[in-house]
Amino acid sequence: MSELDRITNQIKELRSSTIEVQKNNSFTDPETVAACHELHTALDRYQGILTRIMEDR
Repeated sequence: MSELDRITNQIKELRSSTIEVQKNNSFTDPETVAACHELHTALDRYQGILTRIMEDR
């Protein structure tokens, strides 16, 4: 499995868990903020991978 596939799968999992957390908490709840931060970090890594791929072409 490639790095891009791994991060894509991680993003899908984090997105699902973030939605579940948001269903049970307010948007400003620390648990919601932490889940969103973790998802955002994964999205930043994904963007970095895509940027590297495009630069290598």
